[in-house]
Amino acid sequence: MAGGVAVGLERARLAELVRGARSVVALTGAGISVPSGIPDFRTPRTGLWETVDPMQVAHIDAFRSDPVRFWDFYGKRFATLGAKEPNGAHGALVAMERAGMLEAVITQNIDMLHRKAGTRELIEVHGSIESCSCPSCGESVSREQARFLFEADVRASPQEVWDAMTDPAAGMRWRVGVDDIRERNPGGGRGVGTVTHCVHGGTTIEQEIVDWLPPRHYTFRERNPAGACEWTVSLAPLDEDSATHIEWRVALRGGRGQALLMRLVGRKMGTTLQANFDALLAHVGHTAVA
Repeated sequence: MAGGVAVGLERARLAELVRGARSVVALTGAGISVPSGIPDFRTPRTGLWETVDPMQVAHIDAFRSDPVRFWDFYGKRFATLGAKEPNGAHGALVAMERAGMLEAVITQNIDMLHRKAGTRELIEVHGSIESCSCPSCGESVSREQARFLFEADVRASPQEVWDAMTDPAAGMRWRVGVDDIRERNPGGGRGVGTVTHCVHGGTTIEQEIVDWLPPRHYTFRERNPAGACEWTVSLAPLDEDSATHIEWRVALRGGRGQALLMRLVGRKMGTTLQANFDALLAHVGHTAVA
């Protein structure tokens, strides 16, 4: 009871201060979005930094040194944020703004919930999930254009999927439109340093393997007509290796020119990548996990 009275007094005092102020600005952080289903960073047991060091995945130096790890952590988070909706606290700030009681909202959040709620005067000090900008040239593209993610669970072992995705003699010909595959391997055989040339009609796409952990994970860098990009494939065993969860990520690394091109061909590229992923699943020849 006493706690409820104290809260009521605090609210009354806050309302009095707002009414008497010449100018009011709201500063918001992660806490305002928790009721929308977005965890904050430091709450014991549920905060994002409880299980990961932010300096290893969220700092700009981490992005520059290991963009794959950065996207592995943030990519899924960005994808889930897009489906979240504003809560009553966001709505209250919108009502205050419309009533002339609030000049602006300054937020540390990147979730765009203030925008969705209808806040007009908004400063997002850390940016938002709406777009991604190149740190070198400053060009911006949408989140969907900057990174593609394809996932599926299939009734095939990680080794079977690995062979289908990496063996040019037996498997890689499932790729849509590939006429020929030429490969140059380092002295130790196929792995880090392998360079593959996939021939699509009059176009040759070069790919170099930079990370190789069979049958679980590999990364290669590619140069194609749309510019440079980085592909990461992760295979996680399910049902004691009788099934596999596939994650296939594509991140763009081509700077300003690529960003401009993606505005024109981004949707077509997404369609082509989806067609290749579908062809892979068909090539594996196993039904999806229910």
